[in-house]
Amino acid sequence: MKLGAAEARAALRRPDPGLGAVLLWGEDERVAEARRLLLPAWVGPEGEAEMRLSRLAAGEVRREPALLGDALRAGCFFPGPRAVWLEDATDGLAPLLAAALAGWQEGDARLLVTAGALAGRSALRRLFEGRKGAVAVAFYDDPMSDGEARELIEAARLGPLEAEARDTLLGQARALDGGEFRRLLERVALHQDGAEAPLAAAVVEALAPQGEEAGLDDLLLAVTEGRREGAGALLPRVWASGASPVTVALALGRHVRAALALASDPGGPQAGLGRLRPPPGGARRAMLLRAAAWPRERLERAAAAALQLDRELRSSSRAPERALVERAVLRLASRGD
Repeated sequence: MKLGAAEARAALRRPDPGLGAVLLWGEDERVAEARRLLLPAWVGPEGEAEMRLSRLAAGEVRREPALLGDALRAGCFFPGPRAVWLEDATDGLAPLLAAALAGWQEGDARLLVTAGALAGRSALRRLFEGRKGAVAVAFYDDPMSDGEARELIEAARLGPLEAEARDTLLGQARALDGGEFRRLLERVALHQDGAEAPLAAAVVEALAPQGEEAGLDDLLLAVTEGRREGAGALLPRVWASGASPVTVALALGRHVRAALALASDPGGPQAGLGRLRPPPGGARRAMLLRAAAWPRERLERAAAAALQLDRELRSSSRAPERALVERAVLRLASRGD
């Protein structure tokens, strides 16, 4: 069985008693948020302290496959439900997981598996989507919905908010990736701690990331226009604005995937623009249309390169992250790519 990210929140907060195995995969911040919902629902708030939650790294299980089955069947001194969390899983572990799920019995621990980006034919996805009592949930690097943002705003306990401040926060949620928006809420919460006046929009704007977004847009424009030297010259400015390699990689991936979606729309790029959420405007709109005019093969190679960059940044490689991103940016900005 598979669930979309939107319907998954309620399902993970109050999981079905018959649900014994869950795969959460995709964008790191959203996977982590979903994990924080599911595990307490399975084992309770004291489950980890009472050692009813076992955490396994994929590398450990590869070296010693028996660890997974032992953890699922292990007893515990404290009474209560148990869970096993296997993190950073890849398709290479699918046969082992299939055997573990086939041997699962009533009383064994529930199993949570988390993973990064998975291909459409992923063995892990097929295993969890096709098995009774298991579910796979995908979390893509899409803009946060207003519903998700409102839940996070409520959970941040910001106190009274002016209507304009709430609207400004929702606008930031659409513009920032999930991790950046959560960090913004943390800064706002610290600012409002002990404040008597309701939160004002000016406070949100002052605490929001400054400069980084404009630098990223200039960089994406240089890539779109095939200005390799210009992109190389902009990279130091982007780093100086505080943007991380992961932030740049996410922006690059979003841009290329959106351009590919426009180029692939049956109604043409203009029709595709109307289907994007949130709909881009102004300079971003023009930039996406320009990128969508790339030759189809170039767009597909760019999408594959962005995906490969994402995988490299998620891997355990010790390669410098900035160097990986800079190499990918310069390659995409080359007109021959």
